[in-house]
Amino acid sequence: MDKLKKVLSGQDTEDRGGLSEVVEATSLSSGTRIKGFIACFAAGILCSLLGTLLLWVPRKGLYLFAVFYTFGNIASLGSTVFLMGPMKQLKRMVEPTRLIATIMVLLCIALTLCSAFWWYNRGLALIFCILQSLALTWYSLSYIPFARDAVKKCFAVCLA
Repeated sequence: MDKLKKVLSGQDTEDRGGLSEVVEATSLSSGTRIKGFIACFAAGILCSLLGTLLLWVPRKGLYLFAVFYTFGNIASLGSTVFLMGPMKQLKRMVEPTRLIATIMVLLCIALTLCSAFWWYNRGLALIFCILQSLALTWYSLSYIPFARDAVKKCFAVCLA
C-alpha cells in the first residue's frame, strides 16, 4: 500500500526493470515461505511413499513407481525454493561444494526414469531410487554447516 501511495503522489520516480517489479510482486512473507516449504516437502514424501507402494501393482506398477518416486524427490528438492527463492536456489545448486551432488541427483532421477520406461528393469529402478535418495540426502546435508564432515567421520569410525 505504501508503494501505491508513493507512486500516486509522484515520490517514486525510480525507473526499475520489469524483472525487479515481478520479484517484488511475488515476494512471500516468511510465514508463507515456511508453510510452502512444509507443504511441498510433505507432498514430496507422500508421493515417494505412494510410489513405493505402487511398485507392486501388476503391469503398470513400475511406471507408476518411477514417476511418483521421482516426482516426490523433485518436490522435496524444490521445497527449498520457498525458503530461498528460485534464483538463489539455482545459484546455490551449482556452487562447487554441491555441484557433484546436484549432478548425481539429476543423473539418478534420469536413470530411474530410463530404467522404468525404456529398459523396464525393476532391479535397476530400485537401485537408482536408492541412489537417488542417497544423493538427495548428501545434497541436503551440504546446506547444514559441517554436516558432511560429521557424516564422513561417523562412517570412518563405524568402518574402522
